[in-house]
Amino acid sequence: MAYGDQMIKIKNVSKYFGEKAALKNISLEIVDGETLAIIGGSGSGKSTLLRLMIGLIQPTSGEIWIGDDEISQMNEDEITRIRLKMGMVFQYSALFDSMTVGDNVAFGLVEHTNFSKEKISAIVREKLRQVGLEGVENLMPNELSGGMKKRVSLARAIAFGPEIIFYDEPSSGLDPVTTNKIDELIISTQKALNVTSIVVTHDMVSACRIANRIAMVYNGDLIAVDTVENFKKIDDSRVREFFRVVD
Repeated sequence: MAYGDQMIKIKNVSKYFGEKAALKNISLEIVDGETLAIIGGSGSGKSTLLRLMIGLIQPTSGEIWIGDDEISQMNEDEITRIRLKMGMVFQYSALFDSMTVGDNVAFGLVEHTNFSKEKISAIVREKLRQVGLEGVENLMPNELSGGMKKRVSLARAIAFGPEIIFYDEPSSGLDPVTTNKIDELIISTQKALNVTSIVVTHDMVSACRIANRIAMVYNGDLIAVDTVENFKKIDDSRVREFFRVVD
């Protein structure tokens, strides 16, 4: 797949929880190799959109394409096959507290491949090196700072060599200095691996720093999608208010 080819296509997607519309007729295309930041306030629908793209929930209506695969009605076995193309960095890292760092990074490889222990160990070391954490395989998660946990979560996400990496609120709970380092890591990972990155965030500063384009979800509607430069010029009170609140 070449840069600029369609990686994800969301077509007329709505999602209802009971009578409540979480997303209303969303359409969005994400191209191979770009970094898209999805922004919005709490309850805006941005996290629902993320869960739809990774197949954790199904839309009420509409289609979701990952490459050539339409995933909206896939069963769990089918969606698991698609998820092997994806890496996920969770909001609170979601590391297994009872496992070492090395075992956390290796988890997906152990579950879904027949690789030897030696090969898995080599991959773990390499992925930890890529995120700037050499020699920490034997540490436990409770021995790590918040920023280090995010890095381990990213190492686990890239262990499979994914085509797409999803980040759920990567700067949540981090101080500004650590947030800046995580932003730099997202940028360097995208460049090094040439992956497509989707970053769900409420942090407009981070969004402007890391993204090629920004998409804003407001009360279940996709109200704006544009390059960072053009996004800053959008004359919409909802967009301007979001800039003002997060500055």
